[in-house]
Amino acid sequence: MKLAWGLLAAWIVHDLEELATMPSFSQQQDLPAPLTRILPMSRTEAATAIGLTGVAMAAASAAGAATGGRSKFFQASLLGFGLHAGTHIAQSAVLRRYTPGLITTPLVVIPFSAWAWRRLRADGVPIAPSDRRLNLALAAVVPVAHTIARLPRLRRRRASG
Repeated sequence: MKLAWGLLAAWIVHDLEELATMPSFSQQQDLPAPLTRILPMSRTEAATAIGLTGVAMAAASAAGAATGGRSKFFQASLLGFGLHAGTHIAQSAVLRRYTPGLITTPLVVIPFSAWAWRRLRADGVPIAPSDRRLNLALAAVVPVAHTIARLPRLRRRRASG
């Protein structure tokens, strides 16, 4: 099913923007205190976190393709991809500036997500009811990926500290 692989393609386009801009954005010195605790992020760390998240997106797309879009995993991932657009818009609104991912949010994330849901319904694909455990597991993918990406730096810091 092309629609399922479209999720991976849309995610790649969106995350290429994040990869290109996240390291320099994270180095800015005038970010609010909560952000300065989790940043800065090197290009290697960003690439690792994005790559790890990409594994989950590829698995979700494969599940969607194999089931004709019926997979709960695929549908929950599609929903999460669409809803996370709000975080990009909110971050930029709060900071009153560009944040990584903002450009492709209205150009790729929102239009693809809306189109995919319309297409699934038009094709008669039943929409799976929400599964809280699955949603929580998927919500943890990005923070876990970022934590794993930073482990080498944290280990170096502890070893030198």
